[in-house]
Amino acid sequence: MKIGIDKIGFFTSHLFVDMKELAFARAEDPNKYLIGIGQSKMAVIPPSQDVVTMAANAAARILTTADKEQISYVIFATESGIDNSKATAVYLARLLGLKKEIRAIELKQACYGATAGIQLARGFVALNPDSKVLVIAADNARYGIKSPGEPTQGGGAVALLIGTNPQILALEDGSTAYTQDIMDFWRPLGKNEALVDGRYSEDVYLNFFSHVWQAYLDKTGYQLGDFAALLFHLPYTKMGLKALRIALKDARPDEAVNFVQEFEHARTFNREVGNLYTGSLYLSLLSLLFNSEKLRAGQRIGLFSYGSGAEAEFYSGIVQPNFKQGLMNVNYLQVLNERQEVSVSEYEKLYQQHLFSAQEGRVAYDTDPARYFFAGISDFKRQYQEK
Repeated sequence: MKIGIDKIGFFTSHLFVDMKELAFARAEDPNKYLIGIGQSKMAVIPPSQDVVTMAANAAARILTTADKEQISYVIFATESGIDNSKATAVYLARLLGLKKEIRAIELKQACYGATAGIQLARGFVALNPDSKVLVIAADNARYGIKSPGEPTQGGGAVALLIGTNPQILALEDGSTAYTQDIMDFWRPLGKNEALVDGRYSEDVYLNFFSHVWQAYLDKTGYQLGDFAALLFHLPYTKMGLKALRIALKDARPDEAVNFVQEFEHARTFNREVGNLYTGSLYLSLLSLLFNSEKLRAGQRIGLFSYGSGAEAEFYSGIVQPNFKQGLMNVNYLQVLNERQEVSVSEYEKLYQQHLFSAQEGRVAYDTDPARYFFAGISDFKRQYQEK
């Protein structure tokens, strides 16, 4: 029985800041951002959007009425949770109009959470083959204005529908995982911005990739040539390129050229959006599916998932004949090109306007074109609405 990713959808804010303008405002060489970390634009998340509304907007792009009837489980992976008890998945299920006879949970392990969700979903579908699972990867990456991590911010949501006979990617057996208690990135209770040891985190990322990649090859017997493309968690797109170079150290020149070309397709959307935390790997998957001219049914894609703290997994899937249909005819290039640029000062103002630990508060949402939005807080209760 084939189980895997049947559909994939993406949403991010209608606002962005140009990385060249951010570099000028921070007295940096623009190439430090454009080339050094590999980012062109950064999504600016307005106060009228949070992980719940971004998830709803992403899922609404792919779910049909029939899908909603089949969904028996909602798994919401995020490190930008809005409540210490109630799962974001519960809010989401109500917004999407899902039936009440479902399970709905929230997962957390930094940027790795969505991969854990997919593996949980796969096991559930194996036991319940007539059911589908909605896996969400949504985050608002916040490091603090003028902090070293500022240019690696971003935000958005990726929605993945997991089921039998998937249209996009059939998951293979034999994944490899690795976990170690490491303080390379963390978000302490009471803080709305992340803390990161940047250089150390980069080293850990590359070390973990080397470990699970080699372990995967040893476990499965596959070689580099058995893959059509390798995908990576992309906190910034240059990070994935560094990991790819490790995998290509013994590659033939023609092999290396092909993998680099596919990597460029896979990071196209991430360059335009920035860091999605849990969603970064899966935005890269969407970018490859949308932009690649060489991808064909039957080819194998390798996926490297990493979450600081730290946990990593490498797994693979086989591209299915109707993989383009799983994108639901959404033109994501057009979606990204239609966004509105904001100045650095406007971005800073929006950054400060987000509501977190508040009892009461209203949010201006009139200029937000999204279908689902966050309207404010009343008596500590978050108010979500649909246009």
